Amino acid sequence: MLLTAQYGPSPLAPKAETKPKCKISASRKLSLKILLLSRAMEELEAEKVARDEEKVRYLGDKLPPLQFSGLNTDELQKLCKQLHSKIEVVDEERYDCEAKVNKNGREIHELNLKVQDLGGKFKKPALRKVRVSADEMMRALLGSKHKGTVDLRANLKSVKKEEIKQEKELNMEVGDWRKNVEAMSGMEGRKKMFDAAGGGQ
Repeated sequence: MLLTAQYGPSPLAPKAETKPKCKISASRKLSLKILLLSRAMEELEAEKVARDEEKVRYLGDKLPPLQFSGLNTDELQKLCKQLHSKIEVVDEERYDCEAKVNKNGREIHELNLKVQDLGGKFKKPALRKVRVSADEMMRALLGSKHKGTVDLRANLKSVKKEEIKQEKELNMEVGDWRKNVEAMSGMEGRKKMFDAAGGGQ
């Protein structure tokens, strides 16, 4: 005890783990969250406004305002042909973009399926034989519902030895009918039957 008082805790003693205390109060955390959310909302609004302005500028470059006043029929036909050719170019670009998007979507779907297939494969673990009694098996299957022991032999049909002997005797008698037929066939058999019936007296 004197050594620990002089030199501090011994190096072999386990150190108590202390969690670092948070120096920010709950109200301060809440105010910071509110500030972050408001800043995020402002940035989203600014991004939306910038996108709208970029769209208007792009359309102004690509589509200058049309002047219909003071044009005769030939000039109007020429303007319509120019607009039609521009529409065809835009349609081709749109079709190409749609084809690329569809192709990328199919590739993403196939890659997702491959990832799922790879994630689903697993090695079958090596199983070992375990002897389990009937009670343990029922307890594992039923859990806490299982009460008492299960005697599987009680449900089996009991067979007495006398019944087995009787069955064997019946089988022997049935098996000997051929000998009896051979013995009773011919004249000797008729004589035996006549003697057994008492006809020889």
